Amino acid sequence: MLNVTKAVFPVAGLGTRFLPATKASPKEMLPIVDKPLIQYAVEEAIAAGITEMIFVTGRSKRAIEDHFDKSYEIEAELEARGKEKLLSLVRSIKPSHVDCFYVRQAEALGLGHAVLCAEKLVGDSPFAVVLADDLLDGRPPVLRQMIDVFDHYHTSVLGVEEIAPDESKSYGVIDGKQWEEDIFKLSGIVEKPAPADAPSRFGVVGRYVLKPRIFKHLRALRPGSGGELQLTDAIQSLLADEQVLAYRYSGTRFDCGSKLGYLKATVEFALRHPEVSSDFSEYLASRMPELQI
Repeated sequence: MLNVTKAVFPVAGLGTRFLPATKASPKEMLPIVDKPLIQYAVEEAIAAGITEMIFVTGRSKRAIEDHFDKSYEIEAELEARGKEKLLSLVRSIKPSHVDCFYVRQAEALGLGHAVLCAEKLVGDSPFAVVLADDLLDGRPPVLRQMIDVFDHYHTSVLGVEEIAPDESKSYGVIDGKQWEEDIFKLSGIVEKPAPADAPSRFGVVGRYVLKPRIFKHLRALRPGSGGELQLTDAIQSLLADEQVLAYRYSGTRFDCGSKLGYLKATVEFALRHPEVSSDFSEYLASRMPELQI
């Protein structure tokens, strides 16, 4: 059995659509209540059985390495002061059974190029690709759902959701036929088509479980606009060699690359946070009369 134990986190691109990345604050370090986006993504991967986190970073992403580095001094001080709760929180950032690896993408040349940068670390293993901008809230975690599909069919799996027709220009849109409930067999995939040209109403979100053959197709790609290599194009090419499935996941997606998606995620996660949920709920309730239209 091919176990999925590796995940690639492409974090070398530019900032969100509303806040550019800087050395001090790369987009993946934007907090949702009290944890950065990248922490939510890694926790989802850990819950799915992933033990090797591969970060494809750039010059502005040192903060991510620092975040997952072991804080010897802080842990020693908390332990000496008997702050067990805080000590447990610090150690939970990267559990001891999880390893983090980093590879630099010298230029932001597309998602496909970022994934290709991780080839030597991935090797001949199946692996996940996780885009931290897409905060997915599912029970069980969405990546766990997708790996279960991979384990059953032993084929690459793309996470998809139903989108409005006018949103097609923001997604890779799948073509294919339904195979089982929530599972589609791909015959094609189109990157950001116009609504009239979209082959379906299912768009790919930031979760993939891929077999290593994808690297062969990434290496064979010709750069497109801006010299970029698109993962979508490599998946389209992969279809000539093997079956690829799309899975309509169970859960809610927050597009934290947009202002509205980021704000929605902050509100939703604050309302369930044990320390602030009650006070925050009261605050929102006090604002409701002013918000009535």
